[in-house]
Amino acid sequence: MNILMLGWELPPHNSGGLGVACYHMSKALALAGSSIDFVLPYKAHHPKTEFMRIHAATSLQPLHRNGMGAYDAPDVITDALHRKPSEGLTTIRDVQARYVQFVEELVEHTKPAAIHAHDWLTMEAGMRAKEITGAPLIVHVHATEFDRAGNSYGNPLVHEIEEQGLLMADRIIAVSEITKGIIVHHYGIPADKIEVVYNALDTATLEDGYQYNDKTYKYLEFLKQEGYTIAATITRFTLQKGLIQFMQAAAHACERYDKLVFLLAGDGEQRDELLQLSADYGIADKVYFTGFVRGQQWRDAYTVADIFVMSSVSEPFGLTALEAAHHDNALIITKQSGVGEVLSHIFRYDFWDTDKLADQMVAIATSKALKYELTQNVKQEYTRISWDSVAQQCIRMYQQLSGRVMA
Repeated sequence: MNILMLGWELPPHNSGGLGVACYHMSKALALAGSSIDFVLPYKAHHPKTEFMRIHAATSLQPLHRNGMGAYDAPDVITDALHRKPSEGLTTIRDVQARYVQFVEELVEHTKPAAIHAHDWLTMEAGMRAKEITGAPLIVHVHATEFDRAGNSYGNPLVHEIEEQGLLMADRIIAVSEITKGIIVHHYGIPADKIEVVYNALDTATLEDGYQYNDKTYKYLEFLKQEGYTIAATITRFTLQKGLIQFMQAAAHACERYDKLVFLLAGDGEQRDELLQLSADYGIADKVYFTGFVRGQQWRDAYTVADIFVMSSVSEPFGLTALEAAHHDNALIITKQSGVGEVLSHIFRYDFWDTDKLADQMVAIATSKALKYELTQNVKQEYTRISWDSVAQQCIRMYQQLSGRVMA
């Protein structure tokens, strides 16, 4: 079965979990016998992707694409819903228009049995491919605009695209029940049109000979030897991730227990604000910012940490929590994060309850037995879900929809 996979990124040129999920899902589908044409909006080398055909919709380099600015810049908000590709590649909307054009040409000679589009960035291309080929369209929702905007309305243009894509889809995949609820409540989509398919963790990829380098975070290692506990988060510094509340909780926790330090690995538009907050709260000497990390530094950040905090205001799933659990972190997850639906040996709290988060961090920091129980028991839970099972769910969906269309 030939699948047209429409995505916006793949490792190592990914900015978050979307690219990771797309990679492992496609790999599992290929191993199960599917033939995959994966379309990206940029041109780059992606190692270990021989299992599928990758198509570049533009000649842009990944950094060029990332440097275009946020999709909700004023000129994009006021832009027309559809743009002509000939107008150039200066905004995300330009790239999307060229992406649609490329997909139109691709499906003329590559007839897919199913079209699988990931998030709003590729929905227009998915709808156009469905219109041309008649193949069923599966829209995979990793995040909605309500998530990205931190539970506020966000960008009306994105809402319009999301609504059209969800209405046009033959089937919708949501990465959690939380996400399914948002789609039903905010977009009025019937619940029986949506199937929840949880993300998974490819532990084999993480067991690739990696060895922790204790010199990467040498000062933090020194603090650990002095009895400090490290609470970390690895994420984008955006409103969605609840980092303002995380900083408030960090300050509360330090008032109750002195030997806590905080590692913030990542980058984003809130970086300067968070730096200022650490000073305002009097904990600048306890908060360490790494900047954007990948590769060795990314793995080492998980390994040096004792506690992983997912402070998101709205997190459809949260693959980083599974990655942190694999690196022996005790997990503290907001109740607004979908990954909590598949894990029970974790601490949970509402993102606004900074006192509770502070109490939970202190509890783990002051009890070795509690930390051990949390880290060991959660491993038995995340190893029960796999990308193979995700692939099987998708294949059943493709087959059912293809049969319905053919009939």
